[in-house]
Amino acid sequence: MEAVENEGIGWGELLRGRHAAAVLLCCLGVWLHAADALVVTTMLPAIVADIGGHRIVAWNFAIYDTGSIVAGAASGLVALRFGLRGPMIAAATLVGLGCVISAAAPSMPVLLAGRVAQGLGGGGLTSLSFVAVTLLFPRRMMPRAMAAMSVAWGASAFAGPLVGGVFVTWGSWRAGFLAFALQAVLLAVWFRFGLSAAAAPAGDAATARLPVRRLGLLSLAVLGVAYAGNAGSAGWTILSLVGGIAALLLFVRLDGQSGADRLWPRGALNLRRPTGAALVMVLAMNIAMMGLATYGPLLMDRIHGTEPLVAGYIVAGISIAWTLAAVAVSGQPEGRDRFFIVLGMSLAVASVAGLAYAVPAGPLWLIALFASFEGLGYGMAWSFILRRGGRLAEEGDGERLSAALPTIGRLGYALGASTMGIFANRAGFDASSSAAEAGLVARAIFLGSLPIALLGWGAMLRFVSFGGTRRV
Repeated sequence: MEAVENEGIGWGELLRGRHAAAVLLCCLGVWLHAADALVVTTMLPAIVADIGGHRIVAWNFAIYDTGSIVAGAASGLVALRFGLRGPMIAAATLVGLGCVISAAAPSMPVLLAGRVAQGLGGGGLTSLSFVAVTLLFPRRMMPRAMAAMSVAWGASAFAGPLVGGVFVTWGSWRAGFLAFALQAVLLAVWFRFGLSAAAAPAGDAATARLPVRRLGLLSLAVLGVAYAGNAGSAGWTILSLVGGIAALLLFVRLDGQSGADRLWPRGALNLRRPTGAALVMVLAMNIAMMGLATYGPLLMDRIHGTEPLVAGYIVAGISIAWTLAAVAVSGQPEGRDRFFIVLGMSLAVASVAGLAYAVPAGPLWLIALFASFEGLGYGMAWSFILRRGGRLAEEGDGERLSAALPTIGRLGYALGASTMGIFANRAGFDASSSAAEAGLVARAIFLGSLPIALLGWGAMLRFVSFGGTRRV
């Protein structure tokens, strides 16, 4: 068992020597997934104008998220069986293939097929990058490595839409996809020669087969949640959301009863286990945090007359705050993990509560302040959640937890988008809503999100209450 280090490290130790190439490759994997997802947002109007398909345009994101979540769920088991290098090469290649399909697409259904491949590859890359942090770095260096990945994610939040706009304005959307295909190919080559083969741990996991049926069930769960976000009527929205949640719970139950081919850690979503408490915390918090991302710009426009660019930067400020906080606290020793997890998740809950007042009442600077609390809180806590969870995980589950955390986070965002839609629709949100009516909708969204955030906060208290070291 690795001895616990109580001293922080400097950036120089991470960025020099044998760890430099590993952290760069992890960052590039995160960049490729995050920037590709955001670039399409900017290019979609041009895509629809060229090949049509406006009726199914929302599925660009739903299909992409489904692929990302399913691939992410399988990544921990894949890493245990095959190591890192082969799966990361395959994931990058899949992103490149998907980009080529999308670039050549004559119609929206063909482009959606490319988006499936991009989601599978990108989700796999991101989750495998998290697994790589636990396998390639000692625990004392993990927060610095995670902070570097946060910088890559934050950079994509700004550069992704900008890159898409450049291609649409001075080139073509097809060239945009081809540019990311080229990046994916280069990354695959670098994985082949720049990433040492991480041997799969000995034991049953090395021969376990991928559980195709459970992955199919998880796909149905994600698609049910995604359809709920795009359904036209309240009845179909609720039915689809309930069906998706039921499929998710069945997946968790069946996966928990499995052996070496388990996708998630033992006791996933079970508050009596530290890994389960960590996953419940992330799932609930991410659901609760979707109010500003889904309805913030619209509500700020209706209530305060906010320009789209200003509203966009207020939302983007979450990513900036996340990156700054992750970098600022990344050198903290392991003994302070609990403190930063509690402080970070408390700030996230304060963000939801504050936005319930600030979005309807203003002013804009107050909205921006409470929005930044979300990023500051998550950026402060995320690396330490991963480090503490990996330390407390049962033998063989550390890699599964590393892959499951970003996966269940994306699932939380998908559930959150649908949940915010239900809150908004029940509050009577409409494109023609007055400022006063939009204010009522804002309160319904953020006050409705607060109990979910408090559930996540309670799971966080349970997570930090566990002591000792389980992983050997």
